[in-house]
Amino acid sequence: MRSAQQILADSAVIAVVGASRDPRKAAHGVPSQMQRYGWRIIPVNPTADELFGERVYRSLADIPHPVDLVDVFRPAQDAVDVVREAVAIGAPAVWLQLGIVSAEARRIATEAGVDYVEDRCLIVERAAAGLTRLG
Repeated sequence: MRSAQQILADSAVIAVVGASRDPRKAAHGVPSQMQRYGWRIIPVNPTADELFGERVYRSLADIPHPVDLVDVFRPAQDAVDVVREAVAIGAPAVWLQLGIVSAEARRIATEAGVDYVEDRCLIVERAAAGLTRLG
């Protein structure tokens, strides 16, 4: 099981489930900042067409290429289904953002051999490790 910072260091493409159009929300600011530091952000949102200059997909299954990390900005009760989808598409890691905890999601990820982080923020971990994907 990789650490949170190792997962970020190893990831280039992050699918963000629950990415928001609202710049006041963490589900917009966090992926936007990760993108500024060089990660490719693939937004997953059923009601938007484009976010962060990227095409928005309705579900993880709709993304036509591999992702390295699935970042979850959904309530804990929704995280279980998101983790099942992440396992189904072969994502090597799942990250539940700050304040999101799910024992069932953790169990599903662990049983599938998927690295799992919960209740932590991507940008905090990125900053703490001094990580960037820029040249």
